[in-house]
Amino acid sequence: MDLADDLAIQCSDVRKSYGSRCVLDGVNLQVRYGSILALLGRNGAGKSTLISMLCGLLKSDSGSMRVAGFALNGGSPNALGSAIGLAPQDLGLYPQLTVMQNLTSMAMVQGLPPRNAQERAEGLIDMFGLGGQPGQRAESLSGGQKRRLHTAMALVHSPRVLFLDEPTVGADVEARSSILQVVRGIADSGTAVLYTTHYMEEVEQLGADVAFLDRDSIVDQGSIHDIVKRHAAPSIRVSFAGGLQPEVNGWTRAGGGIEPDCPIDDPGRALAALLSDPHCRDVQLKDVQVIHANLETAYRNIVGSGGGGGVASGNPEYPERPEQSQALGGISGKENR
Repeated sequence: MDLADDLAIQCSDVRKSYGSRCVLDGVNLQVRYGSILALLGRNGAGKSTLISMLCGLLKSDSGSMRVAGFALNGGSPNALGSAIGLAPQDLGLYPQLTVMQNLTSMAMVQGLPPRNAQERAEGLIDMFGLGGQPGQRAESLSGGQKRRLHTAMALVHSPRVLFLDEPTVGADVEARSSILQVVRGIADSGTAVLYTTHYMEEVEQLGADVAFLDRDSIVDQGSIHDIVKRHAAPSIRVSFAGGLQPEVNGWTRAGGGIEPDCPIDDPGRALAALLSDPHCRDVQLKDVQVIHANLETAYRNIVGSGGGGGVASGNPEYPERPEQSQALGGISGKENR
Protein backbone atom coordinates (compact mmCIF):
# COMPACT_ATOMS: atom_id res chain seq x y z
CA MET A 1 0.00 0.00 0.00
CA ASP A 2 1.50 3.35 -1.02
CA LEU A 3 1.11 6.59 0.93
CA ALA A 4 -1.96 7.76 -1.00
CA ASP A 5 -3.77 4.47 -0.39
CA ASP A 6 -3.04 4.74 3.33
CA LEU A 7 -4.69 8.18 3.61
CA ALA A 8 -8.33 8.14 4.68
CA ILE A 9 -8.74 11.92 4.73
CA GLN A 10 -6.87 14.44 2.60
CA CYS A 11 -7.48 18.20 2.61
CA SER A 12 -5.46 20.55 0.47
CA ASP A 13 -5.85 24.34 0.65
CA VAL A 14 -9.52 24.09 1.67
CA ARG A 15 -11.36 27.39 2.04
CA LYS A 16 -14.82 28.31 3.26
CA SER A 17 -16.51 31.65 3.95
CA TYR A 18 -19.98 32.77 4.92
CA GLY A 19 -20.45 36.16 3.33
CA SER A 20 -17.58 38.32 4.48
CA ARG A 21 -16.64 35.99 7.36
CA CYS A 22 -13.81 33.60 6.56
CA VAL A 23 -14.20 30.31 8.45
CA LEU A 24 -11.47 28.19 6.85
CA ASP A 25 -8.55 29.64 4.96
CA GLY A 26 -6.20 27.16 3.34
CA VAL A 27 -6.66 24.10 5.57
CA ASN A 28 -4.27 21.21 4.91
CA LEU A 29 -4.88 17.93 6.73
CA GLN A 30 -4.15 14.23 6.42
CA VAL A 31 -5.49 11.28 8.45
CA ARG A 32 -4.34 7.71 7.92
CA TYR A 33 -6.39 4.56 8.30
CA GLY A 34 -6.01 3.04 11.74
CA SER A 35 -5.22 6.38 13.38
CA ILE A 36 -7.06 8.95 15.48
CA LEU A 37 -6.59 12.64 14.79
CA ALA A 38 -7.90 15.02 17.45
CA LEU A 39 -8.89 18.31 15.84
CA LEU A 40 -8.47 20.95 18.54
CA GLY A 41 -9.38 24.63 18.67
CA ARG A 42 -11.59 27.22 20.27
CA ASN A 43 -15.35 27.30 19.94
CA GLY A 44 -16.16 28.79 16.55
CA ALA A 45 -12.77 27.91 15.06
CA GLY A 46 -14.40 26.00 12.20
CA LYS A 47 -13.99 22.39 13.38
CA SER A 48 -17.60 21.37 12.81
CA THR A 49 -17.72 23.25 9.52
CA LEU A 50 -14.71 21.26 8.31
CA ILE A 51 -16.31 17.99 9.42
CA SER A 52 -19.54 18.89 7.60
CA MET A 53 -17.59 19.48 4.40
CA LEU A 54 -15.66 16.23 4.77
CA CYS A 55 -18.97 14.40 5.12
CA GLY A 56 -20.37 16.00 1.98
CA LEU A 57 -22.94 18.08 3.87
CA LEU A 58 -21.35 21.40 2.91
CA LYS A 59 -19.34 22.43 -0.12
CA SER A 60 -16.00 24.13 0.15
CA ASP A 61 -15.37 27.37 -1.72
CA SER A 62 -12.09 26.06 -3.07
CA GLY A 63 -9.40 23.46 -2.46
CA SER A 64 -9.56 19.69 -2.72
CA MET A 65 -10.80 17.01 -0.32
CA ARG A 66 -10.71 13.22 -0.52
CA VAL A 67 -12.38 10.93 2.01
CA ALA A 68 -12.15 7.13 1.88
CA GLY A 69 -10.75 7.41 -1.64
CA PHE A 70 -13.60 9.58 -2.96
CA ALA A 71 -13.06 13.11 -4.23
CA LEU A 72 -15.68 15.42 -2.76
CA ASN A 73 -17.60 17.72 -5.08
CA GLY A 74 -17.30 15.14 -7.78
CA GLY A 75 -17.30 11.65 -6.25
CA SER A 76 -20.22 9.30 -5.71
CA PRO A 77 -22.38 10.47 -2.76
CA ASN A 78 -23.85 6.98 -2.35
CA ALA A 79 -20.42 5.39 -2.02
CA LEU A 80 -19.20 8.11 0.35
CA GLY A 81 -22.23 7.71 2.59
CA SER A 82 -21.57 4.00 3.02
CA ALA A 83 -17.88 4.59 3.79
CA ILE A 84 -18.22 7.15 6.58
CA GLY A 85 -19.91 7.51 9.95
CA LEU A 86 -20.79 10.78 11.67
CA ALA A 87 -21.89 11.50 15.23
CA PRO A 88 -22.41 15.25 15.54
CA GLN A 89 -22.34 17.00 18.89
CA ASP A 90 -26.13 17.34 19.12
CA LEU A 91 -27.87 14.08 19.98
CA GLY A 92 -29.92 12.61 17.14
CA LEU A 93 -31.98 9.72 18.49
CA TYR A 94 -35.50 8.57 17.73
CA PRO A 95 -36.98 9.08 21.22
CA GLN A 96 -39.99 6.76 20.80
CA LEU A 97 -37.88 3.87 19.50
CA THR A 98 -36.01 1.46 21.73
CA VAL A 99 -32.23 1.18 21.82
CA MET A 100 -32.42 -1.89 19.59
CA GLN A 101 -34.86 -0.24 17.18
CA ASN A 102 -32.68 2.87 16.86
CA LEU A 103 -29.70 0.74 15.92
CA THR A 104 -31.46 -1.69 13.59
CA SER A 105 -33.32 1.12 11.83
CA MET A 106 -30.09 2.99 11.16
CA ALA A 107 -28.40 -0.22 10.03
CA MET A 108 -31.15 -0.91 7.49
CA VAL A 109 -31.00 2.69 6.26
CA GLN A 110 -27.35 1.93 5.56
CA GLY A 111 -28.34 -1.11 3.51
CA LEU A 112 -27.87 -4.00 5.95
CA PRO A 113 -30.41 -6.84 5.65
CA PRO A 114 -32.66 -7.23 8.72
CA ARG A 115 -30.78 -10.25 10.10
CA ASN A 116 -27.40 -8.55 9.72
CA ALA A 117 -28.81 -5.35 11.19
CA GLN A 118 -29.99 -7.29 14.24
CA GLU A 119 -26.61 -8.97 14.70
CA ARG A 120 -24.74 -5.70 14.30
CA ALA A 121 -27.04 -3.94 16.78
CA GLU A 122 -26.52 -6.70 19.34
CA GLY A 123 -22.76 -6.38 18.97
CA LEU A 124 -22.83 -2.61 19.44
CA ILE A 125 -25.12 -2.89 22.46
CA ASP A 126 -22.57 -5.18 24.07
CA MET A 127 -19.65 -3.05 22.95
CA PHE A 128 -21.08 0.14 24.49
CA GLY A 129 -22.35 -1.49 27.67
CA LEU A 130 -26.03 -1.06 26.84
CA GLY A 131 -26.96 -4.68 27.46
CA GLY A 132 -29.51 -3.79 30.12
CA GLN A 133 -31.39 -1.33 27.89
CA PRO A 134 -32.07 -2.96 24.47
CA GLY A 135 -35.85 -2.71 24.90
CA GLN A 136 -35.83 0.67 26.61
CA ARG A 137 -37.06 3.74 24.74
CA ALA A 138 -34.34 6.24 23.91
CA GLU A 139 -36.23 9.06 25.59
CA SER A 140 -35.97 7.34 28.97
CA LEU A 141 -32.23 6.69 28.85
CA SER A 142 -29.81 8.58 31.06
CA GLY A 143 -27.63 11.25 29.49
CA GLY A 144 -24.62 8.96 29.36
CA GLN A 145 -26.62 6.11 27.84
CA LYS A 146 -28.02 8.44 25.17
CA ARG A 147 -24.51 9.58 24.31
CA ARG A 148 -23.33 5.96 23.96
CA LEU A 149 -26.30 5.05 21.76
CA HIS A 150 -25.74 8.19 19.66
CA THR A 151 -22.15 7.15 18.99
CA ALA A 152 -23.08 3.52 18.37
CA MET A 153 -25.51 4.60 15.64
CA ALA A 154 -22.59 6.06 13.69
CA LEU A 155 -20.94 2.63 13.67
CA VAL A 156 -23.77 0.34 12.56
CA HIS A 157 -22.38 -0.07 9.04
CA SER A 158 -18.70 -0.45 10.08
CA PRO A 159 -17.50 2.75 8.36
CA ARG A 160 -13.95 3.08 7.13
CA VAL A 161 -13.80 6.71 8.32
CA LEU A 162 -15.51 7.95 11.49
CA PHE A 163 -16.20 11.57 12.45
CA LEU A 164 -16.94 12.23 16.13
CA ASP A 165 -17.74 15.84 17.03
CA GLU A 166 -17.38 16.17 20.81
CA PRO A 167 -18.83 12.70 21.47
CA THR A 168 -18.56 12.89 25.28
CA VAL A 169 -20.24 16.25 25.91
CA GLY A 170 -22.56 15.80 28.89
CA ALA A 171 -21.50 12.19 29.37
CA ASP A 172 -20.79 10.80 32.83
CA VAL A 173 -17.48 9.18 33.74
CA GLU A 174 -18.69 5.67 32.88
CA ALA A 175 -20.08 6.69 29.49
CA ARG A 176 -16.97 8.66 28.63
CA SER A 177 -14.72 5.73 29.48
CA SER A 178 -16.86 3.39 27.39
CA ILE A 179 -16.82 5.70 24.37
CA LEU A 180 -13.06 6.25 24.53
CA GLN A 181 -12.41 2.52 24.82
CA VAL A 182 -14.55 1.80 21.76
CA VAL A 183 -12.95 4.62 19.74
CA ARG A 184 -9.46 3.32 20.47
CA GLY A 185 -10.54 -0.20 19.57
CA ILE A 186 -12.08 0.68 16.22
CA ALA A 187 -9.01 2.71 15.27
CA ASP A 188 -6.82 -0.27 16.13
CA SER A 189 -8.99 -2.35 13.79
CA GLY A 190 -8.17 -0.02 10.87
CA THR A 191 -10.81 2.72 10.91
CA ALA A 192 -9.66 6.33 10.59
CA VAL A 193 -11.14 8.61 13.26
CA LEU A 194 -11.39 12.40 13.23
CA TYR A 195 -12.25 13.44 16.78
CA THR A 196 -13.03 16.86 18.24
CA THR A 197 -13.03 17.60 21.94
CA HIS A 198 -12.18 20.25 24.52
CA TYR A 199 -10.98 17.64 27.01
CA MET A 200 -7.23 17.30 26.64
CA GLU A 201 -7.12 14.26 28.92
CA GLU A 202 -9.29 12.40 26.39
CA VAL A 203 -6.77 13.07 23.64
CA GLU A 204 -3.96 11.80 25.86
CA GLN A 205 -5.95 8.72 26.83
CA LEU A 206 -6.68 7.92 23.19
CA GLY A 207 -3.04 8.38 22.21
CA ALA A 208 -4.26 10.45 19.28
CA ASP A 209 -2.29 12.65 16.96
CA VAL A 210 -3.37 16.28 17.18
CA ALA A 211 -4.01 19.19 14.83
CA PHE A 212 -4.73 22.73 16.01
CA LEU A 213 -7.24 24.79 14.05
CA ASP A 214 -6.79 28.48 14.81
CA ARG A 215 -7.18 31.69 12.84
CA ASP A 216 -8.95 29.78 10.05
CA SER A 217 -6.17 27.26 9.36
CA ILE A 218 -4.14 24.39 10.80
CA VAL A 219 -1.34 26.07 12.76
CA ASP A 220 0.43 22.90 13.94
CA GLN A 221 -0.04 19.15 13.98
CA GLY A 222 1.82 16.07 15.11
CA SER A 223 2.02 13.50 17.86
CA ILE A 224 1.27 14.52 21.44
CA HIS A 225 4.95 14.04 22.30
CA ASP A 226 6.13 16.29 19.48
CA ILE A 227 3.51 18.98 20.15
CA VAL A 228 4.34 19.11 23.87
CA LYS A 229 8.05 19.22 23.10
CA ARG A 230 7.58 22.15 20.72
CA HIS A 231 5.07 24.20 22.70
CA ALA A 232 5.20 23.35 26.41
CA ALA A 233 7.78 23.37 29.17
CA PRO A 234 7.45 23.06 32.94
CA SER A 235 7.12 26.39 34.71
CA ILE A 236 5.98 27.83 38.00
CA ARG A 237 3.74 30.69 39.11
CA VAL A 238 4.39 32.22 42.51
CA SER A 239 2.19 34.77 44.23
CA PHE A 240 2.89 36.81 47.34
CA ALA A 241 0.53 38.41 49.85
CA GLY A 242 -0.01 42.14 49.85
CA GLY A 243 -1.26 42.81 46.34
CA LEU A 244 1.60 44.12 44.19
CA GLN A 245 4.04 41.37 43.29
CA PRO A 246 7.80 41.94 43.71
CA GLU A 247 9.96 42.84 40.74
CA VAL A 248 12.59 40.13 40.34
CA ASN A 249 15.13 39.88 37.56
CA GLY A 250 14.22 37.00 35.24
CA TRP A 251 10.57 36.91 36.39
CA THR A 252 7.47 38.52 34.89
CA ARG A 253 4.16 39.45 36.51
CA ALA A 254 1.38 37.21 35.22
CA GLY A 255 -1.94 35.86 36.49
CA GLY A 256 -1.77 37.55 39.86
CA GLY A 257 1.75 36.31 40.50
CA ILE A 258 5.13 36.10 38.83
CA GLU A 259 6.51 33.52 36.38
CA PRO A 260 10.00 32.87 34.94
CA ASP A 261 10.77 34.76 31.74
CA CYS A 262 12.06 31.62 30.03
CA PRO A 263 11.48 27.85 30.20
CA ILE A 264 12.87 26.07 33.25
CA ASP A 265 13.95 22.47 33.77
CA ASP A 266 13.47 22.26 37.53
CA PRO A 267 10.54 24.21 39.11
CA GLY A 268 11.74 23.36 42.62
CA ARG A 269 15.18 24.84 42.03
CA ALA A 270 13.62 27.92 40.42
CA LEU A 271 11.40 28.43 43.47
CA ALA A 272 14.32 28.11 45.85
CA ALA A 273 16.31 30.67 43.90
CA LEU A 274 13.35 33.05 43.86
CA LEU A 275 12.75 32.87 47.60
CA SER A 276 16.41 33.63 48.27
CA ASP A 277 16.24 36.79 46.16
CA PRO A 278 16.48 39.97 48.27
CA HIS A 279 13.23 41.31 46.77
CA CYS A 280 11.29 38.34 48.21
CA ARG A 281 12.75 38.10 51.70
CA ASP A 282 10.38 40.55 53.36
CA VAL A 283 7.16 39.48 51.62
CA GLN A 284 4.87 36.65 52.58
CA LEU A 285 4.50 33.71 50.20
CA LYS A 286 0.84 33.17 49.29
CA ASP A 287 0.65 30.44 46.62
CA VAL A 288 2.80 28.28 44.36
CA GLN A 289 1.47 26.69 41.17
CA VAL A 290 3.55 24.22 39.17
CA ILE A 291 2.72 24.38 35.47
CA HIS A 292 3.35 20.98 33.88
CA ALA A 293 4.53 20.36 30.35
CA ASN A 294 1.48 18.59 28.93
CA LEU A 295 -1.01 18.86 26.09
CA GLU A 296 -3.21 21.39 27.88
CA THR A 297 -0.24 23.70 28.40
CA ALA A 298 0.69 23.31 24.74
CA TYR A 299 -2.91 24.05 23.74
CA ARG A 300 -2.92 27.28 25.72
CA ASN A 301 0.42 28.33 24.27
CA ILE A 302 -0.73 27.63 20.69
CA VAL A 303 -4.34 28.78 20.77
CA GLY A 304 -4.43 30.97 23.87
CA SER A 305 -7.05 31.09 26.61
CA GLY A 306 -8.92 34.27 25.78
CA GLY A 307 -11.48 35.22 23.19
CA GLY A 308 -13.71 32.43 21.98
CA GLY A 309 -13.03 30.02 24.78
CA GLY A 310 -10.15 27.65 25.23
CA VAL A 311 -10.40 24.28 26.95
CA ALA A 312 -14.13 24.29 27.61
CA SER A 313 -17.23 22.42 26.53
CA GLY A 314 -19.81 23.56 24.02
CA ASN A 315 -19.56 24.33 20.33
CA PRO A 316 -21.94 26.74 18.57
CA GLU A 317 -20.92 25.74 15.06
CA TYR A 318 -22.76 24.04 12.18
CA PRO A 319 -23.96 27.25 10.50
CA GLU A 320 -25.88 25.02 8.10
CA ARG A 321 -26.55 22.13 10.44
CA PRO A 322 -28.03 19.05 8.72
CA GLU A 323 -30.99 17.24 10.19
CA GLN A 324 -29.73 14.84 12.85
CA SER A 325 -31.42 11.81 11.30
CA GLN A 326 -29.36 12.43 8.18
CA ALA A 327 -26.11 13.07 9.99
CA LEU A 328 -26.00 10.05 12.29
CA GLY A 329 -24.36 6.84 11.26
CA GLY A 330 -22.79 8.29 8.16
CA ILE A 331 -24.97 9.71 5.44
CA SER A 332 -27.03 7.28 3.45
CA GLY A 333 -26.86 7.64 -0.28
CA LYS A 334 -30.51 8.65 -0.48
CA GLU A 335 -30.12 11.45 2.03
CA ASN A 336 -26.70 12.82 1.21
CA ARG A 337 -26.74 16.19 -0.44
